[in-house]
Amino acid sequence: MNILITGIHGFVGSNLVIALKEHHSLYGLDIVAPEKEGVIKTFSWKDIEPASFPMRNLPEFDAIIHLAGKAHDTKNRSAAQVYFDINTGLTRKIFDFFLESSAKKFIFFSSVKAAADSVEGDMLTEDVVPAPVGPYGESKIAAEDYIKERFILPTTSPLGYSSFEKEENERRSDKRVYILRPCMIHGPGNKGNLNLLYNVVRKGIPWPLGAFDNRRSFTSIDNLCYVVEGLLTKEVASGIYHMGDDEALSTNELIALMCRALGRKPHIWKINRGLMEFCARVGTLLHLPLNAERLRKLTENYVVSNAKIKGALGIDRMPVRAE
Repeated sequence: MNILITGIHGFVGSNLVIALKEHHSLYGLDIVAPEKEGVIKTFSWKDIEPASFPMRNLPEFDAIIHLAGKAHDTKNRSAAQVYFDINTGLTRKIFDFFLESSAKKFIFFSSVKAAADSVEGDMLTEDVVPAPVGPYGESKIAAEDYIKERFILPTTSPLGYSSFEKEENERRSDKRVYILRPCMIHGPGNKGNLNLLYNVVRKGIPWPLGAFDNRRSFTSIDNLCYVVEGLLTKEVASGIYHMGDDEALSTNELIALMCRALGRKPHIWKINRGLMEFCARVGTLLHLPLNAERLRKLTENYVVSNAKIKGALGIDRMPVRAE
């Protein structure tokens, strides 16, 4: 397949190139265009402007994977417009290009943060009513909404498509659209919060929140690449799919795994929860690093169901275990 990947030089894009380059012809779309092994050519965003139509200077793509975006969740409202300009604006541009192009499949990387900032109940599923908090999640759900305005996706109703949706999708029966909502992705080249935790563990700093037994879902980059390959090559229905590893891990388990990899003994302190919550409230008042919001983020449950995507791909489990 000829595949166009936006944001191809980022963390996920670089790993996708390694996973897909042996069997597909890969092209990039990015704000930078260095040479990259496995990438035939990287185009600029100007190359897909409407003025470029009928796109005679571009290859005929079979699929488009849209990764480009501004990551790292933040509630800093002063930066909100940047998130919407990039996460929503670029999605509109590339999705309009997809609808006019020869490409048959479109994979948009959204985020579970577009669905919910915190998880109510046992786990987060695709039928949740989206309630993002902060510009990152809000800009991602705005991008999803734009896609759904231009291309009717299946409802989450057990009855499936409505009559209107069936009629609308029959007009574009040759195209498939997938909205992927991965939870925290980890793997080579990741620069996120897991690296910060790893550095704390590597330096031998004790973890003081051992009394909080939370559980969180993560997404291995290997599992993610496997799912993308499946969406590209299998007949999978258009829709919204959450993405995560099969097992959720507690922060205590995660620290123990890191220490095992380092050949060290974990230092997990189970300080009284009430005392830690009091310290966090004081931290909020005094603007200290440990505040109520950060404590909540470090200790909350955030378990994501991957049952729908596994069912769509016809698999019982992901190839890589969370551990």
